[in-house]
Amino acid sequence: MQFCSLFPGLFGEWLRKCVLEWITKTNLIDSFVGFGTTFSDSRVKIGRGVYIGPRCDIGYAEIGDNTLLGTGVHIISGTRQHFFHRLDIPIKEQGGEFKKVVIGEDVWIGNGAIVGADIGKGAVIGAGSVVMSPIPDYAVVQGNPAKILKYRK
Repeated sequence: MQFCSLFPGLFGEWLRKCVLEWITKTNLIDSFVGFGTTFSDSRVKIGRGVYIGPRCDIGYAEIGDNTLLGTGVHIISGTRQHFFHRLDIPIKEQGGEFKKVVIGEDVWIGNGAIVGADIGKGAVIGAGSVVMSPIPDYAVVQGNPAKILKYRK
């Protein structure tokens, strides 16, 4: 998939979509995967009508229908990928756990956001936000760490 991320234009868009459908066994009807976007976990699930902007990095995630990811969004596989409790062994040898991050349907995640926790349906995540705690449905959040500003409903 990383190799496919390097092809620009319509051919690249078609190639990324075909390979991603084959890897994930998902039908990406009306979805778009931007140039330079990489996927670090083959268990990713992508809904219909999803827009994934250029240069995103998607880990173990489930992305709901009609969700928009701006440029450079990173969805990491949870917040415990690396344990670091012990001082007698290197961090890289201490293991960790990869948790699926669920992004609800009709969510908008702004450019440069980092997401490590679930996001509810209809939420809006401001550009550059860092989401490390679950976000409820229809919340509008911004900041590092992301804080709820208001609700859409």
